[in-house]
Amino acid sequence: MISVQEFARRLSMVGPAVVTSHDVEDLADAAGVRIDPGRGIDADQAQQMLDHVSPTAPVSGTAMVASTWPPAEPARPAVAPVVFSSAGGQVDAPADPPARPRRSGQARAGQPGRSRRSGN
Repeated sequence: MISVQEFARRLSMVGPAVVTSHDVEDLADAAGVRIDPGRGIDADQAQQMLDHVSPTAPVSGTAMVASTWPPAEPARPAVAPVVFSSAGGQVDAPADPPARPRRSGQARAGQPGRSRRSGN
C-alpha cells in the first residue's frame, strides 16, 4: 500500500501531467473506488483507477504500489532513435582552407639567430 500523495507523485511520473492528491481523490470517485487517505491505496484500487486514466498508463496497479519505484521495466515508452544522416550520404561542409606555406631557410632580416627558446 502507498499513500494518496505517493500515488499522485508516481502517476505524475508516468503520465503527461502533474497529478495532485485531490486529482487522485477525483479519479477514485470517477472510477467508483473508495479510498481512505489515512489507510492508503492497494494494488486493486490502483489498477481500478489506472483503468480510468486516459491515455492509458503504461504501468500496472501492482507496479504502482510496489515498494521499489520506478519499476525495473521502463514505465515510459522508449523514444525512437534519431538518425542524423543516411548511410553513405554526403555531408555538405565547407572546404578546408588552403594550407599556409612554411618558411625555411635563414631568419628574417633584423632578427639574426633568434631562437624560440627563452634565454637566447
